Amino acid sequence: MADEGEEIPLTGGDVTEGLVRVGDTVRRPPGERAEMVRDVLLHLESVGFEGAPRFLGVDSAGRQVLSYVEGEVAGRPHPDWIADEDRLISLARLVRAYDDAIESFGIPMNLPAPIEPPGLPAVADPVELVGHQDITPENVVFRDGRAYALIDFDLARPVSRAREMVNLMLWWAPLGADADVDPGFHGLDRLRRCRLIADAYDLSDPDRRRLMELAIALNERVWHTMKYRAETLGGGWQRMWSEGVGDKIKNRQTWLDQHADSITTALLS
Repeated sequence: MADEGEEIPLTGGDVTEGLVRVGDTVRRPPGERAEMVRDVLLHLESVGFEGAPRFLGVDSAGRQVLSYVEGEVAGRPHPDWIADEDRLISLARLVRAYDDAIESFGIPMNLPAPIEPPGLPAVADPVELVGHQDITPENVVFRDGRAYALIDFDLARPVSRAREMVNLMLWWAPLGADADVDPGFHGLDRLRRCRLIADAYDLSDPDRRRLMELAIALNERVWHTMKYRAETLGGGWQRMWSEGVGDKIKNRQTWLDQHADSITTALLS
């Protein structure tokens, strides 16, 4: 594959380093599940799902080569439109379209073990598909005020649809106290936004009933995982831990405990 062209650094993420744009492509170092990410993107292309980059190969430096997706991305500081409800609804519909498209991919076998503390208890949550699992504002491309594509599939993994919704609500409701979320999300009706997400995704009633229990279990687990990754991987993981992400996770646990019943009622009302 030709490697000609100026390399323009792409910034804004928390962990991946060395991400660059070359012409109409993106070059990124392979992540911990690079082969699965490649296969996921190839599958999405094969079934006609347009809301993801195309996998184009590997360059001479061993980097994945992906198509560059034009559009708006909510970098930091986040833009004024970050809390727009129409964009939120369009994103939930995009995630539903992605989950439906990836379901026929199946559940890959013999994946590398996730980088997490040994002996960490599993969360009881039967897998259904390979979820994106990193639906942050920085990983969604918008066009004309609507969510167009998901990018950065490095954290993709086998999960349930409910767990995919926990991840979406975590970043876009968002889940947590005002003091720990972007100022653009302050003062919002979080219950309403959770309901908008669930309705736009068409989440099943059984999944709505168990969503908050799952969110609480996953949030407790992520504290241990983030600490372990900071200690063993360093880099962006260590930077986030040093900046207090562990305290934010614990604050969110308190917030979830306080609001779980109200959110569940809103999801089912």
